[in-house]
Amino acid sequence: MNKQSNVYTTIYIIVLVLVVGTALAAISLALKPRQQQNEDNDKRRQILAAVHLTPAADEVAADFEKYIVEQLVVNSKGEPIEGDAFTVNMAEQIKLPDAERQLPVFVCRMTDGSDKYILPAYGAGLWGPIWGYIAIDSDGSTIYGAYFAHEGETPGLGAEIEKPAFTDQFNQNLHLFKDGKFLPVEVVKGGVAPANGADYVNGISGGTITSKGVSTMLDNCLTPYKSYLEKLSNE
Repeated sequence: MNKQSNVYTTIYIIVLVLVVGTALAAISLALKPRQQQNEDNDKRRQILAAVHLTPAADEVAADFEKYIVEQLVVNSKGEPIEGDAFTVNMAEQIKLPDAERQLPVFVCRMTDGSDKYILPAYGAGLWGPIWGYIAIDSDGSTIYGAYFAHEGETPGLGAEIEKPAFTDQFNQNLHLFKDGKFLPVEVVKGGVAPANGADYVNGISGGTITSKGVSTMLDNCLTPYKSYLEKLSNE
C-alpha cells in the first residue's frame, strides 16, 4: 500500500486510535479498584474527623474499623431499614421527601467507651456541593463535633467552612433539642441569635451564601433524624 496515500493515512490513524483507546481503557480498569479504595478511605477520614480523630493516611481504614462499631440505615420514624450506610448517595437522598429517605448512621465508640452517632449532611454552597458529618452524643441532642467540605467554594471566603475556625464552633455544647423542640443549629451573621431559640454558630465573613447553604443543609439533613435522635434520648 502506498504510504503516501489518503487511504493509508486514514487506516493508520484508525488503528492508532484503537490501540491507544484500548490501552487507556485497560489502564483505567486496572486503576479503578485503587481509585475506589482512595475515595472510600477519604470518606472514612471525613467521618472520623467529625469525632476529632485524625489517623495517618495509611491507618485510616484500620482506625475506621476500630472506632466505627456499627453502621446502619434508618427511616424518618427512626426505624432500622435495609441498606448500606457507607454507600448511600446523600446527593440523591436529599431530593426525596423525608419519609422516603435512607438515613445513614455511623456509631463511633470512643476510647473512653462513650458512643457518638455520626450523621451525614449534603447541600449546596455558592459554586457547588457542600457536605459534612455531624457527631451527636448518646443523649441524641448534644453536638460533639462536625466536619465540612466543599467542591468549589471561594478560597478565603466560603471555603473557610472546612477550617477549624468554623468547625470548632460546633464543639461548644450546642444542642438540637431546646425546651422539647427539635431545632437544628443555625449559621447566623453577626452573632444575631435566631428568633426561634435555636443554638447557633457564626457564619463566614464574606461567605454569606455558603454560610446560608450550611444552615439550610443542617436543617434539611438533620430534621429527618428527629425521631431517631428522640429514641436515643429516651434510651
